[in-house]
Amino acid sequence: MQDEQGTPAVSVPPTTVPSTNPPGSLSQSTTRNAISWLRDLSVSVVIAIIVILFLYQPVKVEGTSMTPSLINEERIFINKFVYRFGFSDIVRGDTIVFWAPEDPSRSYIKRVIGVPGDTVEIVDGTVILNGKRLEEPYLIDINRDRMSMTRRVVEPAHYFVLGDHRNSSNDSRSWGTVPRDAIYGKAVFVYWPLNRLGLLR
Repeated sequence: MQDEQGTPAVSVPPTTVPSTNPPGSLSQSTTRNAISWLRDLSVSVVIAIIVILFLYQPVKVEGTSMTPSLINEERIFINKFVYRFGFSDIVRGDTIVFWAPEDPSRSYIKRVIGVPGDTVEIVDGTVILNGKRLEEPYLIDINRDRMSMTRRVVEPAHYFVLGDHRNSSNDSRSWGTVPRDAIYGKAVFVYWPLNRLGLLR
């Protein structure tokens, strides 16, 4: 082919730009990325372990006193610091873990019914709190009993607790209220079995 002046056109091969990456640099980059990813993963795992060990504690439910809210052999996490450092007050309806009053080497898990200053009475299985019938959506009828308890006032720094399965629960009806300093955690999350996975209410 010729140009407009008849001068033969010169075919110039395309210029090849030399690679700026030396041989093996791609594999070095991949290695660095993998190391960085493993480092981030390791840090995340360590943080998760610290949180679980020092903030949350896994425990196993033993017995049926909290059925159907909690079942025997269920695994849950309890928050060990939510009460200790004032992040939250202990309120009615909380599911708490505490040292058993009659045997401090054992732990119980129950639901808070009365807080300091409350008046609690049980009439034929129905809880009367501060003069009014307590609505208990977590308590199914088959788990009720017909026990009665005379009126009592919850002392300062103490809590009145009951199990959700009243027929099989050893609780404040038997041994009285729980001292504040015996309470060491709040049940917050079920992690096993998987079909029960979720937050506790």
